[in-house]
Amino acid sequence: MIDINILRTNPEIVRENIKKKYQDAKLPLVDEVVELDKKNRSLKQEGDDLRAQRNKLSSEIGNLMREKKFDEAEKIKAEVKAEADRLAQIEEEQTSLDDEIKKRMMLIPNIIDESVPIGKDDSENVEIQKFGEPKVPAFEIPYHADILEKLGGLDKESSGRTSGNGFYYLMGDPARLVSAMISYARDYMIDKGFTYCIPPFMIRSDVVNGVMSFAEMDAMMYKIEGEDLFLIGTSEHSMIGKFKDQILKEKELPITMTSYSPCFRKEVGAHGLEERGIYRVHQFEKQEMIVLCKPEESMEWYNKMWSYTVEIFRNLNIPVRTLECCSGDLADLKVKSCDVEAWSPRQQKYFEVGSCSTLGDAQARRLGIRAKGENGNYYVHTLNNTVLASTRALIAFLENNLNEDGTISIPEALRPYMGGKSVIEKKI
Repeated sequence: MIDINILRTNPEIVRENIKKKYQDAKLPLVDEVVELDKKNRSLKQEGDDLRAQRNKLSSEIGNLMREKKFDEAEKIKAEVKAEADRLAQIEEEQTSLDDEIKKRMMLIPNIIDESVPIGKDDSENVEIQKFGEPKVPAFEIPYHADILEKLGGLDKESSGRTSGNGFYYLMGDPARLVSAMISYARDYMIDKGFTYCIPPFMIRSDVVNGVMSFAEMDAMMYKIEGEDLFLIGTSEHSMIGKFKDQILKEKELPITMTSYSPCFRKEVGAHGLEERGIYRVHQFEKQEMIVLCKPEESMEWYNKMWSYTVEIFRNLNIPVRTLECCSGDLADLKVKSCDVEAWSPRQQKYFEVGSCSTLGDAQARRLGIRAKGENGNYYVHTLNNTVLASTRALIAFLENNLNEDGTISIPEALRPYMGGKSVIEKKI
């Protein structure tokens, strides 16, 4: 949610930003908010004037009563009563206007950074940099589900019986490998100075509405029937929600945290979820990172955060690239975002394994997260980044560390988490 002062002073900036995001259907919201805000401020002024008048008249009543001018006092009391009734009416109208303004403000996209490339959708995202040499071995790379089956590590037939499409059983060394990667990513982030946390895996609707747009919520989150709780699609949501309605001490900033959680996603629109593979699923595990910082420090943290993910994947012997998200591919709350994509030697192309975003003060405004500075309170900036998501990281790892004989090499960084193993042997 943007600062309403931008709409008051320069609504054209907001209109231009909506156009850059190719959301022209939202343009009428600008004029609607401006008009509703004018009415609201006019009512506020009227209410302030009435309160000042009421205080003045109350003082007069006291004087008249002391002078025993009871008739005159009663007349003024009637006047005060009429003003009190009008004040109650004004407050009711203001509450209604506040709701209408907020409802529209929640739909207006955040102002994107000037460095964001302009484009309609993800097909116009821009490659920034490659890390590591993408290689295609002389032997054929099987589909990841086939690799896992030969390692004795994947059972989707059983998960189909227990849970339906989009779920899976991981077993044996591949399951251990996932835990090893998550543990390595956790320790890597702790070594970078991030505080480790296991957050709640369910959050209330007011937190959901604070961290994401309505469209994202509908597409992603599972609602717990009969309760005001949602299963998290990513732990950044409960991590940011931890600071809801808090005034932080400026000296505590930046707050840097890394979290583990399972993630649950509806994947609405993902027609024909993979029958055999684990690329797009309803459940996976993830190591995440978030930062709450001063506004002037957010871009510095943004660049640090995605670089951490790049380094982790390079240490797992996986070539990656960063891809700048264009304006039309940015979720409404995001100021700037980039994807980290891993190389697939089987497909001979890159695929997304993580995303880093700075949201400016949009989430902080929605959730009431402020810091107390020398010149008063201000909204902090929030950032989030995928450290490692289990299923997609596993796919990238298997393809890039597969040997011709079907075994999987274990990079040195993971060996302490794999009982010292340097190779995973195939079972079939």
